[in-house]
Amino acid sequence: QVTVMESGGGSVQAGGSLRLSCAASGFTSRSYCMGWFRQAPGKEREGVAVTNYASGGSDYAGSVKGRFTISLDNGKRGTLYLQMNSLKPEDTAMYYCAAGDYADCNRDIWFPRGYHYWGQGTQVTVSS
Repeated sequence: QVTVMESGGGSVQAGGSLRLSCAASGFTSRSYCMGWFRQAPGKEREGVAVTNYASGGSDYAGSVKGRFTISLDNGKRGTLYLQMNSLKPEDTAMYYCAAGDYADCNRDIWFPRGYHYWGQGTQVTVSS
């Protein structure tokens, strides 16, 4: 059984930084994708940053490129981070960590349907 748990959310002022962490315990896939998604009230869940363990490649939504950095912990399977700098009020949302087998997520890496395993989310609030 896979359990995904996020941590590191909180409240900061605009321009501040936060680091989110995610641990997918029980995750045994040798090739997998992991990603960060966020959902603000009244809006759809959107991809923020994704990474592919098979290729090591990462990608970012345009709104966060240059400010956020996604990274995998190569020593701990299923451990993911999101360093968020220069935060803006529009970054306020519930942030979710997602993990999936590469066979499923490689075609839909930017869409929630590509991932089987989700955390409960961690709230990020940025005040102006």
